[in-house]
Amino acid sequence: SRLQHEYVPSAHLSAACTCLAWAPPGGRPPPSKDGPQRKKRKSEVAEVDKQLDILAIGTAVGSILLYSTVKGELQSKLDGGHENRINCVRWHQDNCCLYSCSEDKHIVEWNTQTCKVKCKWKGDNSSVTSLCISPDGKMLLSAGRTIKLWDLETKEVYRHFTGHATSVSSLMFTTVKPMNENKPFDGITGLYFLSGAIHDRLLSVWYIRSDRKEKNAVMSFTVTDEPTFIDLTVSEVKEEPVKLAVVCRDGQLHLFEHILNGYCKKPLTSNCTIQIATPGNDGDSTPKPVPILAAAFCTDKQSLLLVYGNTLQPIIEKVSLNTTESHVCLIRDIQKVLSLKTDVAVTKVKTPVVNSDTKVLVPGIPGHSTAVKTPSSGKEKKKNKRKPGETEESIEERLEALDIDVRKVKTPGGLPQTDSFAVLLVQGLESNDAEILNRVLNTRKENVIKNTVARMPIHAVIPLLHELTKRLQGNPYSASLMVRWLKSVFTLHASYLSTLPDLIPQLGMLYQLMESRVKTLQKLSRLHGRLFILVTQVAASEAAQDVTEVNQTAKLVYEDESSEEEGSDDEMIADKDSDENWDEDEEKEEQSDEQDMTVEKEINGDSDLEPENESEEE
Repeated sequence: SRLQHEYVPSAHLSAACTCLAWAPPGGRPPPSKDGPQRKKRKSEVAEVDKQLDILAIGTAVGSILLYSTVKGELQSKLDGGHENRINCVRWHQDNCCLYSCSEDKHIVEWNTQTCKVKCKWKGDNSSVTSLCISPDGKMLLSAGRTIKLWDLETKEVYRHFTGHATSVSSLMFTTVKPMNENKPFDGITGLYFLSGAIHDRLLSVWYIRSDRKEKNAVMSFTVTDEPTFIDLTVSEVKEEPVKLAVVCRDGQLHLFEHILNGYCKKPLTSNCTIQIATPGNDGDSTPKPVPILAAAFCTDKQSLLLVYGNTLQPIIEKVSLNTTESHVCLIRDIQKVLSLKTDVAVTKVKTPVVNSDTKVLVPGIPGHSTAVKTPSSGKEKKKNKRKPGETEESIEERLEALDIDVRKVKTPGGLPQTDSFAVLLVQGLESNDAEILNRVLNTRKENVIKNTVARMPIHAVIPLLHELTKRLQGNPYSASLMVRWLKSVFTLHASYLSTLPDLIPQLGMLYQLMESRVKTLQKLSRLHGRLFILVTQVAASEAAQDVTEVNQTAKLVYEDESSEEEGSDDEMIADKDSDENWDEDEEKEEQSDEQDMTVEKEINGDSDLEPENESEEE
């Protein structure tokens, strides 16, 4: 567990390291052609093959550094491929090719001898976060959220897989040969591979078929928290199970052992969970958990290398596990091993030796003096030194002694003013107090929101953004309120936000959220349009049915003289009536006909019949 080598880049050139990959021991790029090239001795060549030397370091600005650990210096720098943060680098097994993927959605194939870009192509519609090269070296897996399998010769997508809801953080092949050996093996069909994603407690296993039908995971492993480190033993024989060691964010290690043989519906739980804790005997009686940082299988596939403790000075230990217990807790006294002690700090401040009789004036309010207490020795624990008879002075009395008007200190009740909103907001963010935050963030007044954001201290901007992101994922009603806050934060603090080097990961969640919300907008607006057409058509047809029917009963009846006499009186009365009302009736009739026709025209789009003709006919 001793630090063997440390690479510290020069400050003005450095960008944060985002990913690492060791070059395969055989495919080492030749030394740079500055010095005279001498022939290597046989022994030298043999040593090189065994020893890992070159380390590829991906940076946040899009360049890749090749660092030689044997020489202890940078060998070369690969530039010009990516414009943004590099998420993953992978070496090819045979030739000295290097593959890298980035936030800029592209995958780049590098020639490490010439330090030039060999090929560059678009890998995804969003950022590509993980890569893995197939065992035969002819295929490449890439993943953002969906997983794609590329043919490296043609750079075309060979297969698609559904992937995860969040961005994939790890990809690795779990088998080298297919399970059924009767078919000829083309190098990729029949293999299984594993993927894990951020904020996802399920690791998925995928199967590469000969046809393109199945795109979903064949089985999944469940763990307690987001996986941070995964190691596995590749199964080379049909009956050999795949062993999987998964370290989670909560510091636990889960071990799985499973024979990959097709589809499994239920998520598989771990065979064994390992935790490490302190013994908790001296001074502090409660044992404390020690986080496991990484774990790897040794070559015998039985024992494990565990890395635990502090990232500055981790402890590496080989543990052989042959237990059948489902939960193992290892007791390790980490304090004895760690040399990082904080209490033995060297201080240059000396406390003066003061006689108890002397009176010392200290700076403060004029006329107010206190005696300096002699520092008590460290062994004595400070106890409350009040005598039983004495009562403690109230704060009010103390303030009076300091000549401060007590009434001024008391704050008036009621709602907080605009300037205190900013103070409240900062307090709420620091203490994570939901009540205060709800009170402040549920305001609707635009000018209050603007003033609050303007008066906020700079250091509270990022916590506020995180809080808003969290709330945007919740209730849609609260989301509409949060958008107002977001708007004013971005308008007022844009210059500060643009200076942050890690802005993209800070706002990544927010961008994804916005993208997913906006994606559905187009579909929703189309649906809205269709529904609108349907509703208006239904309304139009209903309106057509509601129009009053034209009265079909005849206004005048002429009868032959042969009809009975009794009806003649009625006829006369009808005649009189009809004569008087004739003109009115005709007008009314025409109007109702016209209305009826216009409605019919609106519905059918006909305009060949005219209302006058119809009334004449009638």
